[in-house]
Amino acid sequence: MKKDIRHLSGMNYIDRMKKIWIAALLIVGLQNGNSQQTGNTPGIEILEQGFIYEEAPFPQCHSSTLLSLDNGDIMAAWFGGTHERHPDVCIYSAVYDGKTWSVPERIADGIVGGAVRYPTWNPVLFKNKAGTLFLYYKAGPSPSEWWGMYKTSEDNGKTWSGGKQLPETILGPIKNKPLMLVDGKMISPSSTENGDIWKVHMEISEDGGYTWQKIPVDPDSDYKAIQPTLIRLRDGTIKALVRSNQNVILESESSDEGKTWTSLKKTGVANPNSGIDAVTLDNGNHLLVYNPMTGGKDWWEGRNKLNLAFSADGKNWKDIYILEDQDKGEFSYPAIIQTADGTVYITYTYDREKISYVKLRLSE
Repeated sequence: MKKDIRHLSGMNYIDRMKKIWIAALLIVGLQNGNSQQTGNTPGIEILEQGFIYEEAPFPQCHSSTLLSLDNGDIMAAWFGGTHERHPDVCIYSAVYDGKTWSVPERIADGIVGGAVRYPTWNPVLFKNKAGTLFLYYKAGPSPSEWWGMYKTSEDNGKTWSGGKQLPETILGPIKNKPLMLVDGKMISPSSTENGDIWKVHMEISEDGGYTWQKIPVDPDSDYKAIQPTLIRLRDGTIKALVRSNQNVILESESSDEGKTWTSLKKTGVANPNSGIDAVTLDNGNHLLVYNPMTGGKDWWEGRNKLNLAFSADGKNWKDIYILEDQDKGEFSYPAIIQTADGTVYITYTYDREKISYVKLRLSE
């Protein structure tokens, strides 16, 4: 399904395309914050861009996740309902077969005991070393009170097990995908929100995603920090890029496969306290999808813009493509993956009404 640009933007097609291409030309060569990019910056070929669905049985949606299936199809999931925090918010999913997206289907809800119902939140799809699909999600009235849930599938998401609750201290991946290590160990990027206290932690599983050990990340930090995303540097270091209240993305590193983490520190990437996601590519380079700062101090002053940045070293980032640049609206909570054939897929919330997707290739 392709975007009707005229309908979405409120301007005619030619003006919209001029705006996109002028912005794309201007952004090449620009510095992001105070960082200097090293290495060659790749070119981008947009293969497809549109919405996962045009109509759905819910008015609002948010927080998508992506997974490449064994047969090459792409699965996406997100939460949808009347509005965030409403008890009718459920987890929905659709599959892309290379041509079209399937009709969204509900795959999880927050019904407890058949009588009580809670909203669900922030699904994360992941496949363990044995090939079992996991759907991690949260259920509960708010981020400060939610609990971790998961379901499994052995048939590429055609059917799912019943929902199971994670242990009390374990929430599962809070927004972004876990990192799979060579030995099959999984590092799940997670965090907690208790009022004004936001803390990052990791959850490590050595049995394919069923049991977890909680690892703190800079627990004494004064920063409010949540929703980390993980990349693997060329020297083996694991880096967490973290959303914060500092109007900038934070980072922490682990040199021992996630057992310990350095103190949180600021990167050169400005961000208005908004969700991010990143991926390490097969060639060792990295991509980051994020909302840039637009001069305001509030989180919503920046979610009307969404950028794709590139890094060869995981430290210095350079914007290489503008996904969204509109006068108003919310384009947020991205997810990004690379498939076995090198194709990159990105999804994100489009004004809380739809889930937008982009399919692209990079060229050196």
